Amino acid sequence: MKRKVETTLTQNIFRILLALFMIYAGFSHLTFNRIDFQAQVPDWVPLSKDLVVVLSGIVEMALGLALLFWKKQRVVIGWALAVFFILIFPGNVAQYLDGKDAFGALNSDRARLIRLFFQPVLIAWALWASGAWKAWRNSKK
Repeated sequence: MKRKVETTLTQNIFRILLALFMIYAGFSHLTFNRIDFQAQVPDWVPLSKDLVVVLSGIVEMALGLALLFWKKQRVVIGWALAVFFILIFPGNVAQYLDGKDAFGALNSDRARLIRLFFQPVLIAWALWASGAWKAWRNSKK
């Protein structure tokens, strides 16, 4: 599978937006939203909630920067970002099931449930905007 494929202007715009979102989210993990992100760490994770938040913030910033600047590996980064979104999904589910409030907006079961439906959107966004989905489809031909 190719590590770099041609993407459209629209894909590039959405890739840049996703990369900036990831960098911002990672930065917020380390600073002003640190406590709120701890609400997403399930109680069964055998690490300090703060450590998980810090590490995931670093990973988010690294993936965002890589998606923004590492053109030759864009497809691999798209897959890595999709996998990251899958790996953090249990935290979102746990937050919903445990009824933990966060970020002001996630203060009801309804809001936390609606949020769960956005995770597949993020996965698809990462795969589409990076060209990873196109590279995978082309490798099947």
